[in-house]
Amino acid sequence: MHYKPDAALNASGVPIAFASILGGTCTVIGTSTNIAVNAYLGKNGYATFGMFDFALIGFVMMVLGIAFMATIGVRLLPGKKEVNMVKELEQKHYFTEVLVKPNSVMVNQKVRDTLLSTSGFKILNIIRDKQNMMANGYSAIEANDILLLEGNIEDLLRLKQSLGLDIYSEALAPGDMITEDIKIVEIFVTPTNDFLGQTIREAQFKRRFGLLVMAINREGQTLSDKIGDTEIKIGDRLLIQGPAVNIEYRRKRGDFTVLQEYNFAAPKNKRNALLTFCFFAGALVLGTFEIIPLSIAFMLAAFLCVAFKCIKTEEAYQKIEWNLLVLIGGMTSFGIAMEKTGTATFLADHIISFFGGMGPIAVMAAFSLLTVFLTQPMSNAAAAMVVLPVALEAAETMQVNPITFALTVMLSASVSMITPFEPSCILVYGPGGYKFRDFVKTGSLVTLLLIVVILIMAPYLYPL
Repeated sequence: MHYKPDAALNASGVPIAFASILGGTCTVIGTSTNIAVNAYLGKNGYATFGMFDFALIGFVMMVLGIAFMATIGVRLLPGKKEVNMVKELEQKHYFTEVLVKPNSVMVNQKVRDTLLSTSGFKILNIIRDKQNMMANGYSAIEANDILLLEGNIEDLLRLKQSLGLDIYSEALAPGDMITEDIKIVEIFVTPTNDFLGQTIREAQFKRRFGLLVMAINREGQTLSDKIGDTEIKIGDRLLIQGPAVNIEYRRKRGDFTVLQEYNFAAPKNKRNALLTFCFFAGALVLGTFEIIPLSIAFMLAAFLCVAFKCIKTEEAYQKIEWNLLVLIGGMTSFGIAMEKTGTATFLADHIISFFGGMGPIAVMAAFSLLTVFLTQPMSNAAAAMVVLPVALEAAETMQVNPITFALTVMLSASVSMITPFEPSCILVYGPGGYKFRDFVKTGSLVTLLLIVVILIMAPYLYPL
């Protein structure tokens, strides 16, 4: 997605994010969930989906989803306002701690007289000799005080040297973390983060990730505790710094979701972009018309990109989504284990006993809602792979088409848009100025609408 200054992103961000998600439901390679489910079906002897086998359902969902957002959904979102991306960053307030160095010009000054106060910062608390004190305009600042600030982080980075201040995390940083290759990024806390519910000190970012937490942004709340004692909650934005290689490694592993990087990428090579497009367009044609298997077609395209130096070999390895490959392999084994141990049969029998009397569509609806529910704490692909073996077993028990059930589970996982934790939603969450509830009230209605479409059209394409 390309952002232009002064674009009304808060009015169009969520519709664009939802449209990108729905576009992925049109092809078998549109989402990682589709790829994972198709791989599982093939591995276990079921018929697999072709490139455009369920494109009709995807197209209908995309049209209805866009129509809903254009008529009803847009009314549930914040009112249209002009959002300049640069101004958005400038106006974003963080809570952070700074150390007053002995040679600071602020020593012995009153809070109201400091340049920080006149530059728009709020000095909320003063931590002196391990005592946390509320600050007011007449509080005097002493050397080695730690100040809890609320304000713009970019202004602070610009002022701290002239004022004789250190961001507290920098003052405690070991020497090997102060290098030229330092990057500052903003990360978004999601339910999958294992440090959720811990304080910043308990999370031990420096020991575990080799990174430092500089500041925290929490919508609609003022902090009074030390940053290290602040409990991390869903929706928090943490400003962290550290070696670029550490940040990239942790991002790839899925340890956290990066919202904004405070650096600029080098311009892209147009020749490489054109060659890459041609290679993958060719792979799409070869795979779609079954001239060669789809997997081989895209593997060949990837090889050609490396051979023609469109991408460096080292960079190609870094771009591989190892998490997805491990997920597909692990969940395939998980599904086999569920079958061998009888777990899938046990769960399928219980679901059928509850909903079977209402017919196979009711059972499909139960699996669809279960899948959507599981996508909230889990990734979409993982949720689908947990439900899929049970759904297939239920279809076999009811003597109906298992592919219909597989398609229902797969698409239900892909259209779960209740929370802003999808990558495309995260991209617009911060810049669009949205709140968590904006996604819940809008995404819930869209998701329910699309589930109805799936339950009607899946049996139409693949009769029970």
